[in-house]
Amino acid sequence: MTDFLEQVVHERRAYVAAARATRPLAEVERAARKAASGRGTLRLSNVVRDHRRHGRIAVIAEIKRTSPALGRLAEIADPAALARTYVHAGAAAISVLVEPHHWGGSLDDIRVVRSPQRGIGYGSYVTTGVTTEIGPVNGSILAKDVVVDEYQIAEAGAAGADAILLIAEVLSEIELARLIRYADDLGMDALVEAHEPEAFARAVRTGAPLVGVNARDLREPRRIDRRRIHQLVADVVTDQLLVAESGITSVQDVLALPLRVDAILVGTALVTASDPAALVGAFAAIRPSKVLA
Repeated sequence: MTDFLEQVVHERRAYVAAARATRPLAEVERAARKAASGRGTLRLSNVVRDHRRHGRIAVIAEIKRTSPALGRLAEIADPAALARTYVHAGAAAISVLVEPHHWGGSLDDIRVVRSPQRGIGYGSYVTTGVTTEIGPVNGSILAKDVVVDEYQIAEAGAAGADAILLIAEVLSEIELARLIRYADDLGMDALVEAHEPEAFARAVRTGAPLVGVNARDLREPRRIDRRRIHQLVADVVTDQLLVAESGITSVQDVLALPLRVDAILVGTALVTASDPAALVGAFAAIRPSKVLA
């Protein structure tokens, strides 16, 4: 690791050391298991697989205030309201940034997005105009962090996340496998992403339920290679779900993706859009099995 990614890894290790000294891992695990008890079919892999079963690409819509490449993107004073906007427009899942210094995220954002009173928690009541929809406003929540320790997975689960992002460039194959098992034990899925071919091969070999190709090089965040997923798609095994990440700004970008892609993760384009609901709706309306065949 070098440069930006190495810097963030160093910071997150320091964070974990301080957090463990304040709150023991066992206590956080208990909270995560309690939170998982009602999760059921909201596991991210279930949600994505259900969309693809019905001929739809799953849209993972992101709540992101800051980009390491572009700086401040949006204030997002009410992440719960934005999450509801995304879900109503057709998003299958919500990606919530946790890392605070470079992406402007926090565990509190997950908590408020999961809240039944304000966000997409189980049993939410949503008012649209004059109509009250009675019932759950469901959406799987992916916690995005630079994970270096199981403590971060437990924290995300306790906050209400259904899945955790793991970055293959940060972790060895043994570490990836261990953290995937740990997440599963807490009732969570792991999305293992990579940009570099060797790291992506490592991600695939772990047998993770979801693997992602990040078009952005996190070692140098300003660099985006939209062709990367075309180079790596053949490595994905049959039963794995493939997520395309970063560099997606339009329907045309999605239509240019390999047919094998099961989900897209979109952040910057949504939080900077004048009408994010319309953009989510346009993505959600794509039917890859018909449009791309």
